Amino acid sequence: MKRDKITRRELLVGAAGCTVAGMASMGCSRSVDRIADSGESSRPKETRINQSITYWCFQKYWDVEQICRIAKQLGFKALELIEPGDWHILKKYELICGLTSSHTFVQGMNNPAYQPMCIDKIRKSIDNNAEAGFPNVITFTGFAETEAGIIGPQEGIENCVNGYKKIIGHAEKKGVNLCLEILNSRDPVEMKGHPGYQGDHTEYCMEIIKKVGSPRLKLLFDIYHVQIMDGDIIRRIREHKDYIGHYHTAGVPGRNEIDDTQEINYTAVMEAIAETGYKGYVSHEFIPTRPALQGLKNAFAICNV
Repeated sequence: MKRDKITRRELLVGAAGCTVAGMASMGCSRSVDRIADSGESSRPKETRINQSITYWCFQKYWDVEQICRIAKQLGFKALELIEPGDWHILKKYELICGLTSSHTFVQGMNNPAYQPMCIDKIRKSIDNNAEAGFPNVITFTGFAETEAGIIGPQEGIENCVNGYKKIIGHAEKKGVNLCLEILNSRDPVEMKGHPGYQGDHTEYCMEIIKKVGSPRLKLLFDIYHVQIMDGDIIRRIREHKDYIGHYHTAGVPGRNEIDDTQEINYTAVMEAIAETGYKGYVSHEFIPTRPALQGLKNAFAICNV
């Protein structure tokens, strides 16, 4: 099966050139200036959840400078999947890149043919993170169906384990986490689901992580994807708390705002995360259907437990 080899950033980059008028119609551009000028903020004095914004979902509304201003004013501590060339902007606003990119989710570590490319990209991201002082690099199993045939489930686990063992020592040396993401394979809509992705269940990814046996290989617990594939969110958070290195949010169904139009009770989920003593980042990765700024403000308030 041939798939476009795209990253999240590449998917929406064409939309980044929207006009100021178009941005204003979404309640975005003017709101950025209003927040920055007025000092308006929902930032709490103390919070148990370190919140972040996943940039690819919002880059059609704001450039990196604008979203940094928004993040800072609203109380977010990080952005993620920002290119290294823009990291100086993050540091200007005293933000970090909570999760950085490496290889794609299509061509992953389950396929030995792709491992040299994946490892090279992971190594470069580890080095960049270590130099900048950022914590996490994303990684993926890859798709089970390839041009050479189907990679079986157990074969995929073994290939991933062998591949990660070739690079995990470098992550340990540099003090950077690799975060293996679970993605749902049920939703056929582009970037709402990934039919064919092999690491589509929590326990599958956890088997890889445990077999590698390094504290630097973590689970990227995407609450949206886990709900679609496995459910039982709070029990799984408690069960795997020692292995979780990063969280993503989005509403189910639809990958939209995390409000009362969808089925996940995010306040309860955040309470459970906080109770585990988790100190990493929870990043909002929803695709706005309404004014994006309001969606972020609401998400921050819901998750500020």
